[in-house]
Amino acid sequence: MFEALGNKLQDILDRVGRESKLTDAQVKTAMREIRMALLEADVNFNVAKDFVAKVSEKAVGQEVTGSLTGGQTVVKLVHDELIETLGGEAKQPTLKTDGNVWFMVGLQGAGKTTSTGKLAAHYKSKGRRVLLVAADTQRPAARDQLEVLAKQVGVPVLKVNDGETPQETKRRLDEYLKTDYRDLVIVDTAGRLQIDEALMDQLANLQTELKPTETLLVVDAMTGQEALNVARVFDERVNLSGLIITKMDGDARGGAALSARSVTGHPIYFAGTSEKLTGLEPFYPDRVAGRILGMGDVLGLIERAQQADLKAMEVKKPGDFDLEDLLLQLRQIRKMGPLGDLLKLIPGMSRALPEGFNVDEKQIQRIDAMISSMTVKERRNPKIIDGKRRKRIAAGSGHTVQDINRLLKMHEQMKDMMKMLQRMSGGKGLGPGMKPPKMPPMPPQMKR
Repeated sequence: MFEALGNKLQDILDRVGRESKLTDAQVKTAMREIRMALLEADVNFNVAKDFVAKVSEKAVGQEVTGSLTGGQTVVKLVHDELIETLGGEAKQPTLKTDGNVWFMVGLQGAGKTTSTGKLAAHYKSKGRRVLLVAADTQRPAARDQLEVLAKQVGVPVLKVNDGETPQETKRRLDEYLKTDYRDLVIVDTAGRLQIDEALMDQLANLQTELKPTETLLVVDAMTGQEALNVARVFDERVNLSGLIITKMDGDARGGAALSARSVTGHPIYFAGTSEKLTGLEPFYPDRVAGRILGMGDVLGLIERAQQADLKAMEVKKPGDFDLEDLLLQLRQIRKMGPLGDLLKLIPGMSRALPEGFNVDEKQIQRIDAMISSMTVKERRNPKIIDGKRRKRIAAGSGHTVQDINRLLKMHEQMKDMMKMLQRMSGGKGLGPGMKPPKMPPMPPQMKR
């Protein structure tokens, strides 16, 4: 979502960062370009204007500190202000020992019901006893959808009946909690295709009865500035406490997410990153700012590795790196998520990759299938794979002999690159100021 904006900002800051000293004219030119980049990304006009004004004010007459040049100081100011615009310090919903009731509100199609299931999965993994309340009686099959999600997560669901009053819902919920203790109740409320008074009155009445401790608005990031107008109306009627931005993995402009904190005054708690139940991440402004500016997100990468429970691999010499090792590494990396997403978390990688670069995840699966069709002996000693063996492996994995040839060639190139890296660094990795060797060409199937 932030790729286009990130590339433009990085281009601007790359030029600025090379300068040891900046004149007022250079600062003004850079700020004008930054403002245009923000507006093109659908950032709210007032937010973009304030952003540039604050950075300009700090940049003019800014003393160069430590080892930073004038250009690097401006880069740092933009980074710091971007974090503030996104919300500053990361915040999460307030959780008490018990009595937590959360309202999920929003328009239809924003991902409210799916986000409810994701929240249940997230907090169940943290040891919370979650109960879902299916209170969306307007959309057909909404209650059934939440019931399916609840089964996948492994939590109970209380379905509100058609025509049921808020008082009756409150009574049924109290009775349920007496027999089955739950310390977190998440209520999936009814949505509409557009904001209307009937929707707001219904929400307000249910809110009065259930007295939620958190009211979370689910916002579709792909709706742009209209999402912020929706947030303002909901806030006036039901007093929001925080936001969940969905579809952050989409290709729409990311202006709504950038503007949400400043326009609504409420923090973004979570960001939806995929359709899977695990596709919900706490929103960290500093990490998002780092990704936008191409600085990566090392902490995010570490957290994914911890969640995937990766096993430590035996360190081998480059010449001993066989297909068995390649298969194990690919499977461990896939546990962490799509390879294309992981590359963007590595500092500097988003700029190092060619424009439009994308990893074909299906090709990773094909490599897995081809190596899995080999015997253990063949994986550990690929040199014994002759023409006859290649035909057998191709037939067993559903590929052609040419595919097997490409895989074996890629493996040899990887070994050669590892040897080159070891020679350049004396066996201790790359030293300061040392450039990595040119990467071997990637097979055409790995690119889109």
